[in-house]
Amino acid sequence: MRPQAVIFDIGNVLIEWQPERFYDRMIGDERRRAMFAAVDLHGMNDHIDRGGAFAGTVYDTARAYPDWHDEIRMWHDNWIELASPVIDHSLRLLRALRASGVPVFALTNFGTESFDHAVTHYPFLREFDRHYISGHMKVIKPDPEIYRQVETDCGLAPETLLFTDDRADNIASARNRGWQTHLFRGSAGWADVLVAAGLLTPDEAA
Repeated sequence: MRPQAVIFDIGNVLIEWQPERFYDRMIGDERRRAMFAAVDLHGMNDHIDRGGAFAGTVYDTARAYPDWHDEIRMWHDNWIELASPVIDHSLRLLRALRASGVPVFALTNFGTESFDHAVTHYPFLREFDRHYISGHMKVIKPDPEIYRQVETDCGLAPETLLFTDDRADNIASARNRGWQTHLFRGSAGWADVLVAAGLLTPDEAA
């Protein structure tokens, strides 16, 4: 079935999200490994993605772990450096779909404040036809509830939605809802899927 809308994840699909790489550069691999073993930083970020305060959550965590206080605060204070750079080919695919009249949505685990901050650096994030931001929805992927909310809001049948995400658990949950899915492993593979679905020509997807 030809998809009626295409849904992009953002982190590692449109913008690289590699906190470990940032910390390796800032404090070195050994110290980064020790910090991530001592502090559940990804769990902290999940709380933000569920709607928790961005600065408040990070700074509270920093105070709770004084040995890593300054490093943890970087998660907020240097956030754009954690979430960069743009994946240029994916952005071209997003714009090619919209230019072809295909509705394009974002479905992303993202805090409300961190998303607003990201938009100031990445204005293209405003270009989606619909935004499904977990911080506003108070639920994160791969919880089936977030996919149900998307279906209810957009009014499209699950089998008409084509979704890409870099995490297998998020893809599996969408597939269980009946969505068409693609596990993102690079923009070239995603481009091939969009061409095969009849949404873009090879030239448009280049």
